[in-house]
Amino acid sequence: MRIVIVGPPGAGKGTQAAVLSDQLGVVHISTGDLFRAHVDGDTELGREVKNYLNSGALVPDEVTNAMVAQRLTDDVCRNGFILDGFPRTVAQAQALEELLRDRDCGIDTVLELDAPEDEVVARLLARGRGDDTEDVIRHRQQLYREETAPLLQFYADRLVTVPAVGSVPDVTARALDALRTRA
Repeated sequence: MRIVIVGPPGAGKGTQAAVLSDQLGVVHISTGDLFRAHVDGDTELGREVKNYLNSGALVPDEVTNAMVAQRLTDDVCRNGFILDGFPRTVAQAQALEELLRDRDCGIDTVLELDAPEDEVVARLLARGRGDDTEDVIRHRQQLYREETAPLLQFYADRLVTVPAVGSVPDVTARALDALRTRA
């Protein structure tokens, strides 16, 4: 099973991706983790990422796409995967589709975690991170609506949406039920 998990910042994508990967027996691929691993490993891609991050710039699609493509060649991904944090844009989704088509496979399901903005803002504020001010969080929500939400239309034929409000086990149960309906 090949799954993309999407939702606004604070919807619980990372949490659910980790739990679902255990439940489904597939690998969890987080772009944040990939960035950190490449930077920590001082790889060529990691050095590129570090330069962008140090300058405050977003990591360009071609670098992110290359990292994900490299990770998807790992044998452990043959049995399936959950992508968390990728794709973030329609352009990245198109690159992913092409990459997977070249490997005679594709994304089976896109799982949207849906939560009201005020709920996710409250969650993120509760984390207590210094950079998580309400203005910054609401700006990230706006960026999500502008850049990532169009993926919902792009993947409309493979999209399942679950409410991401409630306990982690409750959201996981809803997600598993939704994924079973797609299988």
